[in-house]
Amino acid sequence: MSTTDLAASVQVSVRQADECVVEDLEWASAPLDLLRHAQPWRTFRWYKGQQHYSGTYWAATVRDHVIYESRLELARLLFADFAPDVRHVVAQPFLLKAVVEGRQRRHIPDYLLLTDDGPVVVDVKPRHRLERPKVAFTFAWTRAAVASRGWRYEVWSEPDPHEVENASASSPATAGTGCSIRASWTVYGPVSWRDSRWARLSGCCPTGPGRW
Repeated sequence: MSTTDLAASVQVSVRQADECVVEDLEWASAPLDLLRHAQPWRTFRWYKGQQHYSGTYWAATVRDHVIYESRLELARLLFADFAPDVRHVVAQPFLLKAVVEGRQRRHIPDYLLLTDDGPVVVDVKPRHRLERPKVAFTFAWTRAAVASRGWRYEVWSEPDPHEVENASASSPATAGTGCSIRASWTVYGPVSWRDSRWARLSGCCPTGPGRW
């Protein structure tokens, strides 16, 4: 399928603040203002033994909580909240649907960043999972759909721990406060203080396999 054919088949659904869902809009013409004010598509739940770490991060950029579903997503939020060109962040901004290779596909990107250079749709995935056929296939058609609007698409994987440390330590909002992030955040669910303190203190970045 060509990019043009794909773009014609893409639809988007958005959850609004009142929990009403605007369904199956034409992706190419869906208003950016609607996407900007979207609520997270999924509602995450915590359960005993879960392998991922869900929570909320107080983002200075939006002056509100933004959800994440893994430490890696939390790291991406930290970078977005620090970046001077990022003006707004939306978590799980919409559900995309597209007919690809004769079947309807569905995907919920992790973040929508509104930047000085235009919207950026972000998917966060550990590097070791990027070559899985299903993941690669989903990201390929998502990239094509995003590009059809002239937007950027980003697949974000593990950063260098020193980059996380530098970003948090350089944050202007916490200069002189003893804190190492742009704004304080709250971690809920099964993440203990020992697990989450890397996100509060300079130099406490997760390392080693499985830590993200």
